[in-house]
Amino acid sequence: MTRALTLLFAAVTVLAGAVQVQAQERGFFDIFGGGPNFGGGGYGGGYGGSGPIQRSTVNFAGNYAPGTIYINTAERRLYLVLANGQALRYGIGVGRDGFRWSGTHRITAKKEWPSWTPPAQMLRRRPDLPRHMVGGVDNPLGARAMYLGSTLYRIHGSNEPETIGQAVSSGCFRMTNEDVTDLYNRVSVGTTVIVKN
Repeated sequence: MTRALTLLFAAVTVLAGAVQVQAQERGFFDIFGGGPNFGGGGYGGGYGGSGPIQRSTVNFAGNYAPGTIYINTAERRLYLVLANGQALRYGIGVGRDGFRWSGTHRITAKKEWPSWTPPAQMLRRRPDLPRHMVGGVDNPLGARAMYLGSTLYRIHGSNEPETIGQAVSSGCFRMTNEDVTDLYNRVSVGTTVIVKN
């Protein structure tokens, strides 16, 4: 009995040491959730690669010029049109029922780690929201934002990567921070954005 307890104690001691070393290498919050390496992904929100819906190059049958952004809200996908009948496909979060829209706009501004001021309509629905948030990892606009025409809508990052592929927004298009940064670096002010329901 004494020998069994001694072996059990030794095993627990070895395991505790291994967890402590791993925690020191990766950081406490990375092991127990919430740190920048939790799930494997920097500010991309984990999930490895580019998020819960992997970014990929796909065949694209559309008569749009390379560089055009085509958003299909029913598919919950954003396409950046490339040459030779291809596009980069990204997973997105879209507007919930009553907040989806369609139309054609251009990107009128681009911002890194943008601040956020909820519009008056949103504050009427959600009076608990802050009146203003400076940019940063806790900001719901995420790492980058591309503003669409004179609308209140944006293509932006998210601090909630689990919402990608869902219909939860008030009309904006959410991407993982990793994907929105990739798209942001590929497009410029003036890029055409076509939104289809």
